[in-house]
Amino acid sequence: MSTIAAFYGGKSILITGATGFLGKVLMEKLFRTSPDLKVIYILVRPKAGQTLQQRVFQILDSKLFEKVKEVCPNVHEKIRAIYADLNQNDFAISKEDMQELLSCTNIIFHCAATVRFDDTLRWLDDAIIDEITPKLIRDWPNIYTYTKALGEMVVQQESRNLSIAIIRPSIVGATWQEPFPVSPLTWIQTKGWVDNINGPNGIIIATGKGFLRAIKATPMAVADVIPVDTVVNLMLAVGWYTAVHRPKSTLVYHITSGNMNPCNWHKMGVQVLATFEKIPFERPFRRPNANFTSNSFTSQYWNAVSHRAPAIIYDCYLRLTGRKPRMTKLMNRLLRTVSMLEYFINRSWEWSTYNTEMLMSELSPEDQRVFNFDVRQLNWLEYIENYVLGVKKYLLKEDMAGIPEAKQRLKRLRNIHYLFNTALFLIAWRLLIARSQMARNVWFFIVSFCYKFLSYFRASSTLKV
Repeated sequence: MSTIAAFYGGKSILITGATGFLGKVLMEKLFRTSPDLKVIYILVRPKAGQTLQQRVFQILDSKLFEKVKEVCPNVHEKIRAIYADLNQNDFAISKEDMQELLSCTNIIFHCAATVRFDDTLRWLDDAIIDEITPKLIRDWPNIYTYTKALGEMVVQQESRNLSIAIIRPSIVGATWQEPFPVSPLTWIQTKGWVDNINGPNGIIIATGKGFLRAIKATPMAVADVIPVDTVVNLMLAVGWYTAVHRPKSTLVYHITSGNMNPCNWHKMGVQVLATFEKIPFERPFRRPNANFTSNSFTSQYWNAVSHRAPAIIYDCYLRLTGRKPRMTKLMNRLLRTVSMLEYFINRSWEWSTYNTEMLMSELSPEDQRVFNFDVRQLNWLEYIENYVLGVKKYLLKEDMAGIPEAKQRLKRLRNIHYLFNTALFLIAWRLLIARSQMARNVWFFIVSFCYKFLSYFRASSTLKV
């Protein structure tokens, strides 16, 4: 019996950010391993045309929860959705709900966060904020990382006698191992499960569809991606350890792959492209490709030639056929989004995993199996392939039966690509010959050399006969 799973039995748990990617995986794992927990409170923002309960059913309707519904058939009865808005004072929670949370909650997992790298501070007037933001964030690359640090400072200062731990994941990616299969008959493939276009997910889609073909990144920099189920397993282990052992200080746990099982951006890019050959996305704009460069001038060149120029040409085609141009606008938005990631994909960091490894050593063999967060066991090639497959299946909602047709389209795009490049080379060479005597001399030399070589080859073949 898992000690950690037993610990959460009968508990009332509050999760913020439960409607987000990490929060959903956390909730699924709790119900699957501790189906006898008492209740999970989730804070839910109002959404037009949907009640709180309808939003709960929308979450549970995901493929991610298929196994949970078998283990815990009354799962919807154990989720208590509470109206809240994290941008308001006291989260705009009613007095009755607040009283229930204060009197009943045993454990809190705070997962709510904005994931927009271009977000702004909201303390004062916009004009004042624009002026003081650079002075406030100083060496921080964006508001996202700055406010994360501020949040940790508040926790440290205001926690008083509460038992608190801080978990810092790197780039959170698709699921790796979970949910585990029950049997060949009931297993529903959930490796590589994702439900948003943030971070690597958006880049995989843009590359697979042929929109993004070059990116400013250091090829040998560590791609510090960590599977979401690994993060969730650590969170649950930390929750148990913090409640049972009551550390005297707030411990910080880093859950990263770079120190223990590194994979660089070049290796990841090669494997992603190899996966596209086996399981291509449907209706790509162009043949998938990925060029990494850390040089700013080269990056600007690729943006002009591989991104903006094709977008402009395609928009001209749309105008000529009486349709509304949209590709240039889409491409500009994509490049702006990618530029926000450049700070992170051009650097490598070393994180201390001392507390994470200490906790791993404290777990029983059964807990190490059920709540596995040992990233050293991760096979990157297999994980990346499942990741791409998950993006295709769960994000793009593409049918696996359409793969043969997608491969044929990819083959046609490859032939068009080669034909276009050949035609472009011949046109450029022809213009060069027309304007340059040196180019003509080189051309005549090459033709003469090829003719003589062929004549020699034919003569040799005749002599052998």
